[in-house]
Amino acid sequence: MAVCRSESASASAPASHTGLATDMFREHGRYAFRLLRRLGVEEADVDDVLQEVFVVVHRKLPDFDPRGSRRAWLYGICIRLAADYRRRQRKRRELRVDQVDEPIDPSAATPLELLEARKTCAVLDGMLSELPDQKREVFVLHVIEDLPMAEVAEVLGCPLHTAYTRYYAARKLFEAAARRARAQMSLP
Repeated sequence: MAVCRSESASASAPASHTGLATDMFREHGRYAFRLLRRLGVEEADVDDVLQEVFVVVHRKLPDFDPRGSRRAWLYGICIRLAADYRRRQRKRRELRVDQVDEPIDPSAATPLELLEARKTCAVLDGMLSELPDQKREVFVLHVIEDLPMAEVAEVLGCPLHTAYTRYYAARKLFEAAARRARAQMSLP
């Protein structure tokens, strides 16, 4: 049933909205992908959630205020859908089978470099997963996505002071997680 609504919405949407949604995907798709991963969307599910993001973008484009930042608007959609995803995952509590690695591009890097990069990403994802959702959102947007704190507050719909408070708390938690990760790495 949802597919039917989605198809009819696409059929009736003006071509300019489709073009703008496509432009937004080209311009911000990689950032949205990375943001979803850092906000706790599992690697196996990130493509599906990213598709949901751009379905929402396409559907909500007529409501977008052109005076606002497209990037901030898109990040707000990503944050809401990532939170929905995490809620669904907590409810499902299903056991996951180890994921098959993506094919490796032999010209990209040496196998050792690829392994180290994957290990680093896994450690970072683990440290981020320890942060409570609201603190994680602020931390990811400000530190990893490099958004100014005023824009972070706008995206999250919270006062600037609240965004700073969440950021400082997240930073302390992240630093503690980093100390634990370093200690584990130095163990034989």
